[in-house]
Amino acid sequence: MGIAIKVDEDLPAALKRHLRDAGHDALTVTDQGWSGWSDELIWSGVRKEGRLLVTADKGFADARNLSSHHRSGVILLRLDRESWRGYVKLIRQLLSATDIEQLTGAITVVTNKGIRVRRM
Repeated sequence: MGIAIKVDEDLPAALKRHLRDAGHDALTVTDQGWSGWSDELIWSGVRKEGRLLVTADKGFADARNLSSHHRSGVILLRLDRESWRGYVKLIRQLLSATDIEQLTGAITVVTNKGIRVRRM
């Protein structure tokens, strides 16, 4: 069973396809016409929809944005050097190494070195 995920506009739209192929309900910020919205508005929309946000924007990784009773969470993809191919590699790494459904309500940081999960 998949979960609801939103891919931020700073990441390649191809991530949506990889997430959908893994059985998740993935949309992009751009799909919904949210491009250019402030982080606060995007986060508010993500929370209303009960989605995980996949992003490369460190601003979303503030634990004060999370609450233990909410299904939303953040998956932060971090590369030493940004590349579309690198982000695809990180999302594949995450999908093969974790049960992404267990990441709700957490901040998950994915790097080439590994995956760290921070819960409230």
